[in-house]
Amino acid sequence: MSKKPNILFFFSDQQRWDTVGCYGQKLPVTPNLDRLAAEGTRFANAFTCQPVCGPARACLQTGLYATQTGCFRNNIALPLNQRTIAHVLKENGYQTAYVGKWHLASTGGKSSTPLEEPADYRTVSVPVERRGGYDWWTAADVLEETSHGYGGYVFDTNGKKREFTGYRADAITDYALEFLQQRDQEKPFFLFLSHIEPHHQNDHGRFEGPEGAREQFAHFEPPQDLVQAKEDWGADWKEQYPDYLGCCHSLDRNLGRLLEELKHQGIADDTIVIYASDHGSHFKTRCFEYKRSCHEASIHVPLIIAGGPFQNGGVYEQLVSLIDLPPTLLAAAGAEIPEEMQGKPLQSLLAGKPWTDDVFIQISESEVGRAIRTEKYKYCVTAKDKSPWQDSSSPVYEEEYLYDLEEDPYEQKNLVTDAKYAEIRKNLAQRLISHMQAAGEEVPEIRPAVPEEPETKFTRKTKISKIMENPEGKACLNQMLPGLSEHPQFSILKNMNFQNLGELIPQKFTEAFIAELEARLGEISVETSKHEEDLK
Repeated sequence: MSKKPNILFFFSDQQRWDTVGCYGQKLPVTPNLDRLAAEGTRFANAFTCQPVCGPARACLQTGLYATQTGCFRNNIALPLNQRTIAHVLKENGYQTAYVGKWHLASTGGKSSTPLEEPADYRTVSVPVERRGGYDWWTAADVLEETSHGYGGYVFDTNGKKREFTGYRADAITDYALEFLQQRDQEKPFFLFLSHIEPHHQNDHGRFEGPEGAREQFAHFEPPQDLVQAKEDWGADWKEQYPDYLGCCHSLDRNLGRLLEELKHQGIADDTIVIYASDHGSHFKTRCFEYKRSCHEASIHVPLIIAGGPFQNGGVYEQLVSLIDLPPTLLAAAGAEIPEEMQGKPLQSLLAGKPWTDDVFIQISESEVGRAIRTEKYKYCVTAKDKSPWQDSSSPVYEEEYLYDLEEDPYEQKNLVTDAKYAEIRKNLAQRLISHMQAAGEEVPEIRPAVPEEPETKFTRKTKISKIMENPEGKACLNQMLPGLSEHPQFSILKNMNFQNLGELIPQKFTEAFIAELEARLGEISVETSKHEEDLK
C-alpha cells in the first residue's frame, strides 16, 4: 500500500463489545467481522470517551473531548468553524463521504453555557455548512426520527429526500455501496458509514432486528453484568436481547457486502477498514436509559482495524479510546495531526512506543460525571448539584463509584466509601484531574463520598420508590399524580426523583409543580415501614 489508502469507517450505534464473536459471543452473530479481526488487528480493551450518541460523534469527528467542542449532550450542533477529520482529509486529496446518522446539526434545549441559535434539522435536510466538511452526503441528522427498523428516509448531497422501504441497515448500506460505485476513482476516499443499529427505536420503545431475529437468537447466553445487576430501572434485556443481536447480525451481513464490493473493485488491499461503536448498552440496569454511565456495559466497545499497518496485527490488550481514532485516521492518510487533538495514533501502539494505561470518560444527560478506567480500577465522580442536561462541567465533584475490575469484573461492589481504598481513590482522583486539565477543564475539587444518612424529610431528590414505600407519601403522589403507580413506565420512573423528571419532562414537571410537591411531601414523616407490594 504505497499510495494513500482508502479508508472505510463502519460505525455502529450502542453496540456492546461482547456481541462480537472474537470478543466472546458464542452465537454466530458476526462471522464477517470475526474474519476481519483475524486478518487485521483487534483491540480487546477499547472504550468510548463519552457514552452518549451526539457527544461521542463530536469526539470522533474532531479529535476533541465533548466539552471542548461544546457538544456535551445531544441536540447541540458542531460549531460552524470547527475543523473535522473530513476537512483535513479533503485537504490531503481525499474524496469524503458520509452515510447514515449524523446527530451533529441541530441545536435546542437549555444550557448554562452559551449555545448557537436554536435550529432543528432532525427530520429535514442538513445544510451543507452543517455537514462537517463531507462532500458526498446521504444521511439524516437524527436517523431514528426519519426511519424505523423497516422504512424511512434520508437526504442526499443535493438535499433530495431518499426514501426506502426495506430493513434500515440494508438500505443505509445500499447508499454506501452507491458511493463506492460512483466515486472518483482518481482519488483516495474516506467513507464514514454511520449505522443506527443496534440502537433501540425510541418511538417504539424496543430494539428492531430484522424479521426472524427473535427466533434466530432466542437461545442467547446473557452477559453476566445483566444477570447479576442489583438495580432495576426497567431492565428489558430478557425480552430485547434477541432483537439486539439480530441488529448486530444485520450489520455484520452488510459489512460483508461492503468487503465484497472492495474485492470486486480490486481495491481491498488498498483500503483500511475500521469497525467501532459509539458506546454500549446496559439495558436499564444502571440508570433510566441504555447508556449514560461509567460501567463497562456502557463504555466498552468493539474496535477492529484491518489493512495497511493493521493487517495481521493480532490482538492488543492495552486500553485505547475512541478519542485515539481521529489521529489514527489522519496518520493512515499521511496527514499532519493537529496539535489540539487529544488522542494518539494507534500506529504508535503497534510500533511499540509508550502507551497510556488508562482512559478518560466524560458523562452527561444522566449526570455531570467524569471517570477514569485503568487495567484494575474504575473510578467515577459526579456533580450532584449540577443539571445533567444543562451543565457541561462543575468546579466540585463527589466520588460516586470505585470498582476493582480484577476482583469484580461485573461491577457489583462499589468500594467508594471503603476506608481500605482511600489511598487508591486519592491517586485515581489525581490522575482523573490530570485528564480533565488536558481536556481544557478547570482543576476541580473532588470530595470524598459520604455514606448516605437516613432522610429526615422527603425532597425533590428523594427517589419516587422511597416515597411510595410511605403510605402518606404514596397517597400524596397519587393525589397529585393520579395513576402514577399504574404508569407503563413506572419500573423506570420509580428509580428517579422529581428533579430528574424536571430535566426530562419540563412541560409537566415545572419548577412550580415540583416546589408544590416538595412542600407537601416535606410535611410527611419519613419514619415508616416498607410496603414492598406497593412497588410491584
